[in-house]
Amino acid sequence: MPTSTWFRLNVAKRDRVLEAAMREFGEHGYSTGSLNNIAREAGIAKGSLFQYFTDKLEFFAYVCDETSRRIREDMERRIAGIDLDQPFDEWLFDVFCEWTEYMADHPLERGVTAATNFELNNEVRAVVRDTANQHYLQVIHPVLELWRDRGGIRPDADLQILATLIMMTLPFLALAPYYDGLDPMLDLRGKDPAGQRPIIRQLIAGIKPLFAPPDKE
Repeated sequence: MPTSTWFRLNVAKRDRVLEAAMREFGEHGYSTGSLNNIAREAGIAKGSLFQYFTDKLEFFAYVCDETSRRIREDMERRIAGIDLDQPFDEWLFDVFCEWTEYMADHPLERGVTAATNFELNNEVRAVVRDTANQHYLQVIHPVLELWRDRGGIRPDADLQILATLIMMTLPFLALAPYYDGLDPMLDLRGKDPAGQRPIIRQLIAGIKPLFAPPDKE
């Protein structure tokens, strides 16, 4: 949690610090990013950062949390507009397509997503991954329960396994088109959202037996 000094800053200055940090961490990672660069780009003294946050880990967690909140809130708005009167696999396809379009259009948020998933320092990675995971779970668990209650997911489906697979798939879809070496099988690298759609269908078809209700005769 930032200090009270942070919350006394005007909104424009807080936004400058956050955007500078998102850019720096998205390009260089959390533990190897430069606080000097962030302070310079935001137009503040480096020492001011430690008036706003007690240590680096708190700063990292805050940047990850704010970025994850932005992503979650935007995706919640997008998901709310997706037709629920269709099978779950078609709904999930639409969600994944919205996700890939969001990531294509938001390079800062995509960069922080990469930093969160690629961080090498164990202590830092534990903090930022746990922070980001809470935002994923706030959306994934309730929506899977909703679909099971609607009959779109079979009653005996293991929602923990399905949630785990979705949580693994979302960062993969967000990052594989933009970073080398992440996708040796499906050839996502360099594909725009339209080019990713057939691969998304392939992925969903592969996990469909885990959740599909039995056919009604």
